Amino acid sequence: MRGYLLVEKPFTPGEEIFVESKSNENNYAVVFEDDTDTGYFYALEIAPDTGEQRILDALHIYNVEEVTENEKPWGLKIIWSRDWLKCALVLNAHCHAIFDFENQGGHNLNEFPPPNTIWTKGERKLTNALINGIFK
Repeated sequence: MRGYLLVEKPFTPGEEIFVESKSNENNYAVVFEDDTDTGYFYALEIAPDTGEQRILDALHIYNVEEVTENEKPWGLKIIWSRDWLKCALVLNAHCHAIFDFENQGGHNLNEFPPPNTIWTKGERKLTNALINGIFK
């Protein structure tokens, strides 16, 4: 993937973690969170005048109980596209989710939760074509 690697760190699923990454060119940000039960990836919009954060979308990444011991620890990367309008969550060298801020879309492997009425438009399915084409 071509883009800007803003976060790279090891972590262990099931241990509490909160990782935020802000776009350098607009008012968007993403957060990866493991609350010890589940892993979620969030798309945020930040108000330029107040700094208030509004959640636009949330994508389920994993349930900790389904992670096997031989999969721990994991490597986490957050990569922004060159236009700063798309962002990918990469775990163990595999893309697990993408937010497309320009087209208001959140895509993940398990398509959960269903698209919301606030922001997400279209299908949730994260495909190889989407992964390969998103960071041109």
